[in-house]
Amino acid sequence: MRHHRPFRRPAPRRSQAGMTLIEIIIVIVLIGGVLAVVGSQVFGNKDKANHKLAKLQVDKLAASIEQYNSDVGEYPRTLDDLVTDPQINGWLGPYAQTKDLKDPFNKPLQYAVPGENGDFDLISYGKDGQPGGSSVDSDIHYGQ
Repeated sequence: MRHHRPFRRPAPRRSQAGMTLIEIIIVIVLIGGVLAVVGSQVFGNKDKANHKLAKLQVDKLAASIEQYNSDVGEYPRTLDDLVTDPQINGWLGPYAQTKDLKDPFNKPLQYAVPGENGDFDLISYGKDGQPGGSSVDSDIHYGQ
């Protein structure tokens, strides 16, 4: 004779219950949202820091231009004259490195001699590389 046991479902094991797919998706979405907010703050601050760094770089390069003028007796025709010898008497350079001729946004600095309001103009056009703008896109002029 066979003994029949009544069919019973095993009791759910609460201690081994895992996360459902929906819960995992919700956690991933929440993590993504936090990263997006943090990332925008970090990259926004990076642009502001680069803008301040561009101001310092313009001032430093302007000092190099003034040193060139002091040594040679005239302002450089181009910024490249600060890096490579233009074959002019009195040149004691290099006064700058090639990397110094671009702003932190990797845009070339603009130089004109004579300047509109002084002996020369030295300008970084900011993040967008275009004249005008506001915030991190604003222009940085030497002496202003």
